[in-house]
Amino acid sequence: MKVIKRDGQTVDFDRSKIIKAIKKANLAVEEEDRLSEDEIEEIVSSIESKNRSRLLVEDIQDMVESGIMAKGKFNLGKAYIIYRYSRALVRKANTTDESILSLIKNSNKDVMEENSNKNAVTAATQRDLIAGEVSKDLTKRILLPEKIIKAHEEGAIHFHDADYFLQPIFNCCLINIGDMLDNGTVMNGKMIETPKSFQVACTVLTQIIAAVASSQYGGQSVDIRHLGKYLRTSYNKFKTQITAECDGEVPEAIIEKIVDARLKDELRSGVQTIQYQINTLMTTNGQSPFVTLFLNLQEDDEYIKENALIIEEILRQRIKGVKNQAGVYVTPAFPKLIYVLDEHNNLTGGKYDYLTKLAVVCSSKRLYPDYISAKKMRENYEGNVFSCMGCRSFLTPWKNEKGEYQFEGRFNQGVVSLNLPQIAILSKGDEDKFWSLLDERLELCREALMCRHNALREVTSDTSPVHWQYGAIARLGRGEKIEKYLMDGYSTISLGYIGIFEMTKLMTGVSHTDPAGTEFALSVMKHMRAACDKWKKETGIGFGLYGTPAESLCYRFARIDKKRFGTIEDVTDKGYYTNSYHVDVREDIDVFSKFDFESQFQKISSGGAISYAEIPNMGHNLEALEEIVGYIYENIQYAEFNTKSDYCQKCGFDGEIIINDDDEWECPNCHNKEHATLNVTRRTCGYLGENFWNVGKTKEIKARVLHI
Repeated sequence: MKVIKRDGQTVDFDRSKIIKAIKKANLAVEEEDRLSEDEIEEIVSSIESKNRSRLLVEDIQDMVESGIMAKGKFNLGKAYIIYRYSRALVRKANTTDESILSLIKNSNKDVMEENSNKNAVTAATQRDLIAGEVSKDLTKRILLPEKIIKAHEEGAIHFHDADYFLQPIFNCCLINIGDMLDNGTVMNGKMIETPKSFQVACTVLTQIIAAVASSQYGGQSVDIRHLGKYLRTSYNKFKTQITAECDGEVPEAIIEKIVDARLKDELRSGVQTIQYQINTLMTTNGQSPFVTLFLNLQEDDEYIKENALIIEEILRQRIKGVKNQAGVYVTPAFPKLIYVLDEHNNLTGGKYDYLTKLAVVCSSKRLYPDYISAKKMRENYEGNVFSCMGCRSFLTPWKNEKGEYQFEGRFNQGVVSLNLPQIAILSKGDEDKFWSLLDERLELCREALMCRHNALREVTSDTSPVHWQYGAIARLGRGEKIEKYLMDGYSTISLGYIGIFEMTKLMTGVSHTDPAGTEFALSVMKHMRAACDKWKKETGIGFGLYGTPAESLCYRFARIDKKRFGTIEDVTDKGYYTNSYHVDVREDIDVFSKFDFESQFQKISSGGAISYAEIPNMGHNLEALEEIVGYIYENIQYAEFNTKSDYCQKCGFDGEIIINDDDEWECPNCHNKEHATLNVTRRTCGYLGENFWNVGKTKEIKARVLHI
């Protein structure tokens, strides 16, 4: 018999520990209240006779209490409970030493790999991560109900916000960049007025991004179309200046040519400012801002010409890349790019098809941009097209007091995710038990999400002036509460989920891509969506169903369940659970069929939906990529590309990195193998930090690469 300890470790059952604990309790009571040696033996034997392959340590302690009480030794039972409680207090008195010291030693794998924009070996980032560990500790011991913490630690749910729950900050947002640029803002007590040129607008944009990122947890998204008017401002300024300087002595065509050259130079410099500022700025969290640029051309935009020029320059500079410390052009992790496909650029002869072709080249070389289909998005969001937030969650349609749809200046309060495979494991194929347990777990998620919501209700605008007083979210006065922005669907709060494939496999015996499995999978998705809609109606809070792209959580849930339930074929044997509704990576399915299949889940998962296509040798498959991009427009709302090719940061080699005889990654071009110190990274995720892959753990690395 195996025992699962509180920290998740699995150890052999040791009867002597039970005997020792009861004897300690015996010493705390009078002689007549004690158990004899034989009676203690009976209790231990009773536990052994359960014949369970695995038991939680808390379950064993419950059985001991029941055994003592069954023998009428109530005073002894009380002493045992006090002993158990005192041990729990000792455990809770200091729970952060080990996790913090492991951070300093660079061995806390779970924390170090959780965010791709955090270089966990630098002092500034470690300071932020240490604060996160302290917040998690206080959250577990004091701030959250015990049953929610127990569910989190057992892997039933995942409370995403524990490492900042202590602070009055939320998850991610769409910055209201238009308002901040057009009406000015304040940062660090200094007035930032409306920019008078494109170059200055780009500089202010990056300053805003850094300030916003420093006072929230998740990512931010920025709609680039707000920069178009400032490019025209620069054009008008150059035209006026040069016309005055020429004083009628130079033909208009020559003046226009000079103005155009000056404008292109300013455009190039401005976009370069964005790219380099974002990649070199550090927020107060010790990390690069987790920012996404939304590249969307709208037909009714009076600055569409300027915005097309800006998008083109952003793509060209991303294709070129940025130089690393060795002077080699590499793929920057940020900003992430999302490119919108619409009627005018869906590769069917539209006016802006040339931009989409450029975007495809960019994807082939640098993995970004992701693609959103305006056509499919309008179908799913009441005719609207807007960016997801940095965490890849989507807002729900909301109208302001003018009756206009508004998306910028809104945010996500937090996330709790549900472990669907665990529910299926516990149900053992019994559908009635599955649905009953699913409802229990959903109610637990609701309670956890309400804890997140209630923690923000007393927050005032003073906690982050750039968000609440100076336009990123609102223009509140000093001391005003933010509570109204938590209600009526203005902001969202997300129910995430992991493992539709594994859940379906356990309950139906087939994948969710099999028609028999699809029906069950969709019924579960609709059930979760209905729960979110019901909660929203009852509370006025914007609950949304979110297909989270949290890769690390896929591993955490699978690791916990494997320790608890053992190896289960196609479920815990892989080392990870499949993300949200995605098709398992081992299934033989072409990208078009994959998108067709997953699109039906995206409609239900409107609080967050993304699909991946893994394309080998993307740089040599431009025609295929263009075909897929065209298919995205017609068939699926949101998709991005991955590839199996590798990238050596030291020499710039773009091909297959080999695994040598010492089980290490090695570049076949320069033979660099110092992958643990930042030189070799997988292009699959684009991460450019340190210590992401573990030396010598080839199987784990391969699994992670395939899953991403």
